[in-house]
Amino acid sequence: MKAPGRLVLILLCSVVFSAIYFLLCCWAGLPLCLATCLDHHFSTDSRPTVPGPLHFSGYSSVPDGKPLVREPCRSCAVVSSSGQMLGSGLGAEIDGAECVFRMNQAPTVGFEADVGQRSTLRVISHTSVPLLLRNYSHYFQKARDTLYVVWGQGRHMDRVLGGRTYRTLLQLTRMYPGLQVYTFTERMMAYCDQIFQDETGKNRRQSGSFLSTGWFTMILALELCEEIVVYGMVSDSYCREKSHPSVPYHYFEKGRLDECQMYLAHEQAPRSAHRFITEKAVFSRWAKKRPIVFAHPSWRTE
Repeated sequence: MKAPGRLVLILLCSVVFSAIYFLLCCWAGLPLCLATCLDHHFSTDSRPTVPGPLHFSGYSSVPDGKPLVREPCRSCAVVSSSGQMLGSGLGAEIDGAECVFRMNQAPTVGFEADVGQRSTLRVISHTSVPLLLRNYSHYFQKARDTLYVVWGQGRHMDRVLGGRTYRTLLQLTRMYPGLQVYTFTERMMAYCDQIFQDETGKNRRQSGSFLSTGWFTMILALELCEEIVVYGMVSDSYCREKSHPSVPYHYFEKGRLDECQMYLAHEQAPRSAHRFITEKAVFSRWAKKRPIVFAHPSWRTE
């Protein structure tokens, strides 16, 4: 065979091999391929506009593994767990949104005037699941209309091997038939890491960073919501201002950690830390492309 013919054959074999590798890689769910294999319907630039239920393949139901199917929300209230919410009196306004997002174990009972009482979706870290179990009747038995979306990586969330957190979620769905529990898929988790790297130029693992529940909540809200109002989230420059008031890290944990001290400590830690301030800078950029408003404190994206 002449040289040009061999070259064409080599190129053809390379293309075929690459295609087969990509398909097998995605099918097997190998870490190097997960972000690439995702359905690319998620975008920080555009919002859901198609009427009727949509399939969100990045979220998998417990126990059957089916993707999340629901209609987009016209208006969403994303309620921070920050002490900024204390005394806000925004409960009625928050409850007026079509969909209300809450995070981890943030309660509503006793704080209704400030944070409202409705919970359409609750995004939960796998490390926070035990905290909700301390008051399971409140979070799971009485909140049947709430959709729970749990994020986490590693062996605790493993469905095949029966990770500890996954087994707990499985038990909850058996205790409370009809409970809506979903988990971020491995591919979606990898994609969330990739978004962080694309936005910051830093590899999450190599930079010693843990993404926060706020990060996953904002990504979910961007997928589900046409318009978003974020309550109680400060800007990335807020904690560096000399005049900012001291508020608790969580509105339901008065007299404990100071919010800005926590944010700054994590931002400066060399490893195993949340990058709260960096994330807020990213959210600010997203707000230039999508209808996202920050309330109490109110601040504009620059």
